Amino acid sequence: MLLQTERLLLRRFRADDAPALAAYRSDPDVARYQSWDAPFPLDAAVAFVEGLAGRDPRAEGWFQYAVERRDDGALVGDVGVNRHDAGRQAEIGFTLAPAFQGRGYAAEAVRRVVAHLLVTDGLHRVHASLDARNARSARLLERCGFRREGLELQSCWWKGEWTDDLRYAVLASEWSRSPEPA
Repeated sequence: MLLQTERLLLRRFRADDAPALAAYRSDPDVARYQSWDAPFPLDAAVAFVEGLAGRDPRAEGWFQYAVERRDDGALVGDVGVNRHDAGRQAEIGFTLAPAFQGRGYAAEAVRRVVAHLLVTDGLHRVHASLDARNARSARLLERCGFRREGLELQSCWWKGEWTDDLRYAVLASEWSRSPEPA
């Protein structure tokens, strides 16, 4: 499975991605709102990549796309997709290495994956859930055509504290009206 944009390739993770994956996931600012803690050891990155090797990106459950810059092959981040509801819906998540943030790569990758899910694969809905303090990710989702569906106050016990959870989604019927990729 390979998706592309003008600047990016979204592909399966390869064994040689593990060092870059461990590096950006070890940044405390990157890990702050994610399910792992920093540092993210190299052996954990190797196990993560190996665990994805045989996964079918169209099957229910999580699949993680490696996001590679086309011009130099740099691994800039990843986009995760969790298909569920008999393949009719999916949750999306994304992580970008700090060195590549602020250049539109995350929005470009998210738009491409969502277009693939809603248009090519015919899913009904794609949604995302994030810590309400993660304003940058909330803005990114809104720029990508997601609508805020709700705020759950102190609904998650996360890394030693109660946190608010923001919910975003986009329906296939709304996607045709969403902003075009940059």
